[in-house]
Amino acid sequence: MKTELQNSALVLVDIQNDFCPGGALAVEEGDQIVEVVNRLIPRFPIVISTQDWHPANHISFKAQGGPWPPHCVQGTRGAELHPELNAKAIGNYLRKASSPDKDDYSEFEGKDEQGRSLDQVLKSHNVNRIFVAGLATDYCVLATVLDGLKLGFEVFPIADAMRAVDVEPEDGARALRQMAEAGAHLVTSDRILESGKPTGGAAG
Repeated sequence: MKTELQNSALVLVDIQNDFCPGGALAVEEGDQIVEVVNRLIPRFPIVISTQDWHPANHISFKAQGGPWPPHCVQGTRGAELHPELNAKAIGNYLRKASSPDKDDYSEFEGKDEQGRSLDQVLKSHNVNRIFVAGLATDYCVLATVLDGLKLGFEVFPIADAMRAVDVEPEDGARALRQMAEAGAHLVTSDRILESGKPTGGAAG
């Protein structure tokens, strides 16, 4: 399976406590993707995890005029990855939106401990296809998928391994359509687990 997914990476977007039920900015059923993701992780030669990593006075927080309550504050439990996520298999970690005056949704804006961007990390592993899962479909996942396409990657959003905020009804469904219209190949985890050679197309 890893040979069939050679030159592919699994990018896990912000699977953090604050985005799961009980968190400061919880996505409904956000924790339910963890089991799906854990089944996928062993199939990929490269697994990359990303995190929101905000200072306490971040521009996106309501107290600073932003749209969101405080969440994923650096060093807090809410900013930690979900405890049931199989972190042992994660090879690279990136964090984004870590300065007070700049907000980022795309994980391509994040940096690892060496100061490398996601684009640089992927290219260092000769990755040309990325499979994207995480939270939330209509914000950081969407932005990451669109940036991946712009940077020339073949992008496979895993529809059942993400959940949407749905500030407005059907935001998540619209985000999936936007990804597909931009050239992404919507897949489901079953297709990856069964074949390892997803061919794209609409996800059910």
